Amino acid sequence: MNLSLAPVQFFWQRETLLEFYAAMLDSPLDTIYLGETVCSRRQKMRFDDWFGLAQDLADSGKEIILSSQVLLESESDLKRLRKITGQDKFKIEANDMGAVKLAREHGIPFVAGASLNIYNEATLQLFQNLGAYRWVAPAELERGKVADIARLSSGLETEIFAWGKIPLAYSSRCFTARHYNLNKDSCEFRCLDHEHGLTMNTREGQPFLTINGIQTMSYGSQCLLPHHANMAAIGVHILRLSPQLTDMPRIIALHRAVLDGQTTLAEALPELTRLATGTPVDGYWLGKPGIEAVEAHRQAYGNHAA
Repeated sequence: MNLSLAPVQFFWQRETLLEFYAAMLDSPLDTIYLGETVCSRRQKMRFDDWFGLAQDLADSGKEIILSSQVLLESESDLKRLRKITGQDKFKIEANDMGAVKLAREHGIPFVAGASLNIYNEATLQLFQNLGAYRWVAPAELERGKVADIARLSSGLETEIFAWGKIPLAYSSRCFTARHYNLNKDSCEFRCLDHEHGLTMNTREGQPFLTINGIQTMSYGSQCLLPHHANMAAIGVHILRLSPQLTDMPRIIALHRAVLDGQTTLAEALPELTRLATGTPVDGYWLGKPGIEAVEAHRQAYGNHAA
């Protein structure tokens, strides 16, 4: 089973991004997704910067994919999308129907991103007919449904969001700006102050969600490594790991070691729990509330995968 690195969901300084990806060169990743997918105001890296970075990373032998923005709201957003779909060196991850349309027009094979909301076989077939060669299942899709869709996917690769804070929703309103009583267009780029997002607590003071600009995420960190054997059995090809600024090379290495049988889940899981930026959760995969912690299901798999 392969490992992919999702696009960075958070707003980091340019130097931070470049240092982060430099550390990925020697990592046991098979695929790296690049690009700003959340907010058009996050322009520390322009298209030419992302494209140049993609070329540098491609020299390492990894598959490099350019990811499109999820929510397009202006002509400038469309111009950036046209640049992504106008190049012919890299495949793209289409995260909205505009990207799908342009990818088809330019004959670029694309990954159908999770934000396209593929919940059944007919929808997946539609995107395959439009040029998709891989699909990323919505994070809330439980394993039985993923198995049903993957079984009928006619050769499409299936990718599962397996690590990191879960993207849940997008809005035209910026919640981080609102938190600071700022307008969206005058946000002062406050997302830079929160390298892993802004935690939202319940009225009882319990961490519940993560605010990341216009994106709402889980507080908990998805951790599906305990289920890798089950995922392989139902036809999952790729585990997607979402970047975090701290300890990412080690997180990748632990996933690779477990998949390759070089270490056991019992050895890796306690360390992954310490490295996660939120409580490790796996509820969605089991058809339960997504907030349910991996620890609550430990007896279901013991030291093995469920």
